[in-house]
Amino acid sequence: MVGLGGAQETVARALDALGAGAYLADEQGCIVAVNARGEELLARPAASLVGRDAHDLLHRNSCGEPVPRAQCRIRNAMLVGRTEQGADEWFERGDGTLLPVAWLATPCDFGIRPSATLVLFHSAGPAGRPVQRTPASGRLSELERLALLAETTTLLTSTLDIDEALRRLIGLVVPRLADWAVIDLIDEQNDVWRFAVAHAEGGTVRFREDLQGPMPPVPQESSMPLARALRGVASSLAGPKNYQRPPDSGIAVEQRRLFEATGIRSAVVVPLRGLHDVLGALTLGRADQPEQFTATDTALLEDIARRASLALENARLYQRQRKVAETMQRHLLPKLPRAPGLGMTARYLPAPDASQVGGDWYDAFILTDGATALVIGDVVGHDLDAAAGMAQLRSMLRAYALSQTEPPSKIVEWLDQATLDIAEVSMATLVFARMTVTDTGRCELSWTNAGHPPPLLVTHEGVARYLTGGHGVLLGVAAGQVRPDATTELPPGSTLLLYTDGLIESPGHALDEGLSRLRRHAASLAHRPLESFMDQVLARARPPDNEDDVALLAVRRAPGSSC
Repeated sequence: MVGLGGAQETVARALDALGAGAYLADEQGCIVAVNARGEELLARPAASLVGRDAHDLLHRNSCGEPVPRAQCRIRNAMLVGRTEQGADEWFERGDGTLLPVAWLATPCDFGIRPSATLVLFHSAGPAGRPVQRTPASGRLSELERLALLAETTTLLTSTLDIDEALRRLIGLVVPRLADWAVIDLIDEQNDVWRFAVAHAEGGTVRFREDLQGPMPPVPQESSMPLARALRGVASSLAGPKNYQRPPDSGIAVEQRRLFEATGIRSAVVVPLRGLHDVLGALTLGRADQPEQFTATDTALLEDIARRASLALENARLYQRQRKVAETMQRHLLPKLPRAPGLGMTARYLPAPDASQVGGDWYDAFILTDGATALVIGDVVGHDLDAAAGMAQLRSMLRAYALSQTEPPSKIVEWLDQATLDIAEVSMATLVFARMTVTDTGRCELSWTNAGHPPPLLVTHEGVARYLTGGHGVLLGVAAGQVRPDATTELPPGSTLLLYTDGLIESPGHALDEGLSRLRRHAASLAHRPLESFMDQVLARARPPDNEDDVALLAVRRAPGSSC
């Protein structure tokens, strides 16, 4: 079996151990692995299966015709992520014959794809006669058109990532409607960028990077098809003849280059219109398919473009909000103070998923009595409100701490009351600590913990322990409650690490696993310089499937020094 690589031999052995034919498909329905029995039943080598869309390659009706995607039970089971079975499907084998199959499709987690589906199948009868089909015409029945539009809406509105949405759009139209798909986008500065030039080759979609990249500005007077579409004027049918006359703009020069390089004989160009602006243009071209595009094709593509434009605009609006929140969050994270005998560094890492903007924050400042204040916190939520709430808490905590010489617990009690009376924060967690030097020269840390993961103290010798004392409920739950303090000594050369839960939490894993992983890695890195220590802790301890942002604050007491 191929397609998984040597690091996933366990998965390969598991599939090969199954008595039935089996293939594993990713969230897009593309085959990522197939077992030996599957190769035998399908009369296809694994190399010709892996990377191909399983539905387009295999799924047929009893007459050997492609099954409309909206009517395919196996594909629908993949999309909704539930277990289904049946005995009413036919797979097209490598020799063109039809194999009736009984099948079962079920979601599974082999650790190699986020939403994998395992399809088990076995022969439900002898293979039928070779399928006789006329060459692909590029024409869709009315039912297939409706199914395509429904699939467009489903796939494009289920992601807020612009690049992913556009890649899905290309997968929908190539090679079903055309050999080539070209997407041109207009950004907020009105610059044009050729996002993709995609071509169907041997069942896969390949991108011509040499034809992608920046484009000339949109000409305001040009009557050429792409220029009209990028102005939002109208859709157009086009071909090489449109660009054989002297070009009237840089856009026309690029279009002539596109037609010459791709061999497109017939094309249709439609605008991608948002509610207020033109977002770009979509061009479909046929070089290998014999039919010319018609007005009927244009109407279908305009319908697809409307759905794509809505998804694209929603994604742009969401990413704009995320950028605002991230910018505000980063600007509010403070510059760390200089304190004698202490090294200090911090990190903030946003969530990898564009749908997550959090309220994670850190702070450090010198108090009026000379002590050093340390804070790590997390406002509940993942949106602009969470980032704004973080800013409110940070400002109020600083004000209380700088104006009052009180234990950390008292400062946080006042802050807790303020979350109800002043701040627009529902709930939050934090650790607030004071570092002071005693009369005997000891460096002492006192802190209170409001529902936050415990700080980690690592000695110079690599002994790591969590500071579990001073723990109380999170902010916003029981205002007025007396909070505890805890105290410990920071030995010379030791490192104190404050962090948010994105460093230790992972879906499907116990919190203790994350805490243990962080403790082990931090202990092994105790000898590293502080900056390297922080970078390596973040790289090693952060779970690969983390969906949250992360804030970290590390403080190291220099050997032989006071705070």
